[in-house]
Amino acid sequence: MSVHSLPSVLPARSIHFAEVLMARESVTPIDAGCQSYLMYKLEKLGFVCEKHKVNGVKNLIAKWGHGPLHFAFSGHTDVVPPGPLDKWKSNPFCPVISQNKLYGRGAADMKTGIAAMLAATERTIASMDKNKVSYWWLITSDEEGEAEWGSRWIAEYLSSQNVHLDMCLVGEPSASSHTGDTIKIGRRGSLSGTIHVTGKQGHVAYPKTAINAIHKATKVVTALTQYPFDTGSDDFPGTTLQITHMDTGSFTDNIVPSAVRIEFNVRYSWHYNQESLSTLLREVINSVDTQATVSFSRPCEAYLNKPNNNAEVCLITCIEKAIKSATGRYPVVSTSGGTSDGRFFASESTQVVEVGVPNTTIHQVNEHIHLSDLLTLEDIYADVLLNVGGR
Repeated sequence: MSVHSLPSVLPARSIHFAEVLMARESVTPIDAGCQSYLMYKLEKLGFVCEKHKVNGVKNLIAKWGHGPLHFAFSGHTDVVPPGPLDKWKSNPFCPVISQNKLYGRGAADMKTGIAAMLAATERTIASMDKNKVSYWWLITSDEEGEAEWGSRWIAEYLSSQNVHLDMCLVGEPSASSHTGDTIKIGRRGSLSGTIHVTGKQGHVAYPKTAINAIHKATKVVTALTQYPFDTGSDDFPGTTLQITHMDTGSFTDNIVPSAVRIEFNVRYSWHYNQESLSTLLREVINSVDTQATVSFSRPCEAYLNKPNNNAEVCLITCIEKAIKSATGRYPVVSTSGGTSDGRFFASESTQVVEVGVPNTTIHQVNEHIHLSDLLTLEDIYADVLLNVGGR
């Protein structure tokens, strides 16, 4: 069914915007004109826009109003590769609506979030007070990749301009089954590591003249996987470590290996930061093997936001009320899932919450959402904007 055959009473602007964005093949870090389209639409609404290209990554920073309360919408125009095209029911970059579901890459993650925010902005901007709020759009084309020159760069740029956000709504897909059933108020951090364990090569028939690196590595792995990390709390998962790869190089069945490379990843709670966790891991590893070396990569800090009753506007409360109004129920508050660009904006003074469509098909072949979830999200965003910056 085409979107144009939908009943005219439906607020279908967000559907149209989603189709326009999804038709652009913006695989990380390519933007494919998404931000130019957003810039065109936002400037017509009175936003002042800046486009920055940093090491191949495109970033859009747009601002409306000059009030003391700084509210931002954060999102990304890039998507993951579509995978095997023959597994898709239709071209992943030609959005299709079938049985009231929108199919295509970015349907869930997260071009529909951007579309809903754009439609909500169109609906509400005339009722917002530019003397009350400074309303920001912070959009990158590098969320699905290394994320070095996207939202991280935007946050640093804003800081250099002496801009301090009070609230940031991230449009990532946060729901489980239906839009509004779950919001994210934090995320665990992530830290990857590489361990090199050395031994002494020798013939398997003469083990006394060799030192088996695999045997040494096994003790290191046991120490790491059995370490009693924190178990978390009701509102935040505990710290977990997973071994993701082990390599001894080329294999010969009569040679004792002289070296092993161990790859691992830790998803950690707010009890740790990158420095404290890396120090702990080095201690655990070296308590078993003093000669082992470890290096770390792809650090992502954890963050957790709690309701701030002292703030002029509590973002969590504001979003909960908007969801109750749109769906008739309050959301589950969660911190589950992988990393998020919200970590770059979160601070003691910046409230960060993720609200989006269901995440059940993200990164999958035939990625899709139900149209009702997109329209509900538009309503939620519109209510939040009015509650935060309305006259």
